[in-house]
Amino acid sequence: MRAQGSNFSFDGQNIFIGIDVHLKNWTVSILTGSGYKERFSQESKASVLFSHLQKKYPGGNYYSVYESGFTGFSTHNSLLEYGIKNIIVNASDVPTNQKEKLHKTDNVDAEKLAVSLRDGRLEGIYVMDAEESAFREEVRYRGIIVKENTRWKNRIKSYLYRYGVDYPESFNAPGSHWSGRFVQWLKDLSESSSPGLSYYLESYLFQRERLATIEKHLRVLSKDDKYSSSIKLLMSVPGIGFITAVTFFAEIGHVERFKNEREFASYIGIIPTCHDSGDKKTNGEMTFRGNKHLSPMLIEASWTAIRSDVALSACYLKLCKRMNTNDAIIRVARKLSNRILMVLKKKEMYKCGKNN
Repeated sequence: MRAQGSNFSFDGQNIFIGIDVHLKNWTVSILTGSGYKERFSQESKASVLFSHLQKKYPGGNYYSVYESGFTGFSTHNSLLEYGIKNIIVNASDVPTNQKEKLHKTDNVDAEKLAVSLRDGRLEGIYVMDAEESAFREEVRYRGIIVKENTRWKNRIKSYLYRYGVDYPESFNAPGSHWSGRFVQWLKDLSESSSPGLSYYLESYLFQRERLATIEKHLRVLSKDDKYSSSIKLLMSVPGIGFITAVTFFAEIGHVERFKNEREFASYIGIIPTCHDSGDKKTNGEMTFRGNKHLSPMLIEASWTAIRSDVALSACYLKLCKRMNTNDAIIRVARKLSNRILMVLKKKEMYKCGKNN
């Protein structure tokens, strides 16, 4: 290797790059096999980084890493297009010492990533392809609309409470709200009340129509050969309906990437924290790690499953004898996650008794 500006080459040498990603700029730390270190800030473009690497480290094998965040997979895909072998890591998985915690800067973060990558201490997260990402975005968009829908329902009910409007007796029964008749009553009421209710109702109906449209499209997509078999397998598991099945399929991606049931449960987010020291071993609350879209959905599915599956019902009642109902349902959810993983890996429909 000769001085910069000469015809030098890094052929066959590994170049490790840690990137602290921000919206307008990247802080980059580069390490070579000989221990040479470089740090700089650049425009947030893979092309700019690649040009620098080609100029200063020509012929090298480029390996980069950045922490998962707002850029999603776009930065990753851009780096790959330029031949830079990139991985994305969860920030919690990056080894950090006390000094780095007390003096946290962009340069420190970038160098920490580069060093950990060079030392082989990082494991990248699963990166979906473009088709998988598009399907997942559509499913997540549905979740956003559901939340918006709920907010408008609550706003309408809050309006009725504020103005002392009582429900007709026909709508006092649980589950009678938001039916066609209930909405028609709200429409009639809005015509004789202040404009506020009509505004709320109009927004709610708009969101409800959007929700119906996207769910219809998801049902059409689910019949495609790429999705139909896996969704049918998921729906064979007690407690798993269409929306839950579609969400799990969209969030999981390739199920083969999970080595065992614990790894799958950890991804969902139903593994408790554990403190083991000497003869004392305690389990705490659910770890903050996990997929925020799947864990609440699995818990909800578990409440349904204990009403339709004999084995899970018996398990739940047994657990309730020594713990509260919320802790018991989480353990049922763990069993349900095992069933989900099993049917997807074996590609066999769930059969009560055989699969317990």
